[in-house]
Order: sequence, then C-alpha cells, then structure tokens
Amino acid sequence: SSRRPPRGGARSQFVCMERISEFAAGAAAGAAVAGAYVAARASRASQVERDECHRLVEELIASAEVVIFSKSYCPHCAKTKALFGANGNTAKVTLETPPHVIELDHSRDGPAIQACLLRMTGQRTVPSVWIKGQHVGGNSDVQALAESGKLQKMLYQEGKLPSAPLP
Repeated sequence: SSRRPPRGGARSQFVCMERISEFAAGAAAGAAVAGAYVAARASRASQVERDECHRLVEELIASAEVVIFSKSYCPHCAKTKALFGANGNTAKVTLETPPHVIELDHSRDGPAIQACLLRMTGQRTVPSVWIKGQHVGGNSDVQALAESGKLQKMLYQEGKLPSAPLP
C-alpha cells in the first residue's frame, strides 16, 4: 500500500521549491548579464580614468628634477625626504631646486595615483622616487645610491647642476 502525500503536502512543496530554484537561476542569469554590462561600462570609464591618471603622474614626474611620491606618516618617506632636504630638513644631497613631494595621503587622488605608479613601476610601496624622469625606487634604493655616490652622479650628469662638484 503506497501512501500518497496529501494534496498541498510534500509534493506541492517540492514543485514550489523547483519553481523557486528556476526563478533564482533566472534571476542569477539576469544579474550576471546586468553585472557584465555594468562591468563593461565601468571598465571603459576606468580606462579613461587610468589614462588621465597616467598623464597626471607623467606631468608630476616631469615637474621637477626630483619627485617623491610619499605619505606623510611613513618613516621611510621621512628618511627619503630628509636626504633631499624636503620639509625644512638639511639636505644631504645638493639640489638646485627642492624636490617636488606629493603626499598621497593628503590628496583625494592619492589612491589612484598610487595605483598608477604600481602599473608603471611594479612598486606598490612609498616612497616612489623619480630623478630626471627616471624611477629609481624606494627609500632603500635611494639611500644605497647616495651611499655609493651614484645618486650625486645621476643628479649632476648632463650639466643639470653645474655649480655642484662631482663626488
């Protein structure tokens, strides 16, 4: 003797669950299509933003002989800025003009600039130091260049700072 579930019982629940699953699958597929559309639009918009950010970073890099992308609370950035005499420190390296320091944590574009620097250099951290448009690395890289005398040579090559003697 087989027992049938009463009307509106387990069988109805099963059919109802199938329909909910179908609806959920359809909704998920619709959401995926909508998500892909939004992602494509965002990708195009973010590509424009990335291009604009890249141009901005290139302009900043070209704006001075030494450019330091920094964060105000970073101890490594402080050491680098001190080396170049930024923020009122006594310079250990002589420059014709003070370095251009961009404090990323003081700019609303800071995260975008840092992401752009990462794409350009592969370096995720600050400071990010540029000399004559060339990325030289972070604090340990710049300190090593200063210790070896190569930093002075980089700064004084091509007659950029004729008044300063070569080490």
